[in-house]
Amino acid sequence: MKAAALALVLTFALAAPALGAVKPRASLPDIEDEVMCVECGTPLAVSDSPVANQERAFIRREIAQGKTKTQIKADLVDQYGEDVLSDPHRHGFGKALWIVPALLVLLGALVIATAMRRWRRNGPAPEAPLPPELSPEEASRLEAELSR
Repeated sequence: MKAAALALVLTFALAAPALGAVKPRASLPDIEDEVMCVECGTPLAVSDSPVANQERAFIRREIAQGKTKTQIKADLVDQYGEDVLSDPHRHGFGKALWIVPALLVLLGALVIATAMRRWRRNGPAPEAPLPPELSPEEASRLEAELSR
């Protein structure tokens, strides 16, 4: 009895690593959410274009061959290019997109500083000069006109 229990324990102990090595099977809906239609640029799950149907057929063939999700996505990139992934690896200018907002902030600060400098240099608008005083003759004529 002890020998049978020991054999059973050893069998499970040796089989456990093999059971852990089983990879989850890829499915079309799972891959469709992470892949784009290269023709229309929409997620494959919502696209009805002929190219989207070709991509779905390609994915189904890959699943039938027993490939994992990672392998299928790599094969899709080989077949259709980087645009097939919904989050392609950034290359070139894509890595430096943070520069655009930084440059806009610096440009805005420069415009504000220039405007403030001009406003301070010009100062407030000068007051309009007062009109000259009326002569006694003009003052009496004005009084006469206003009293009528």
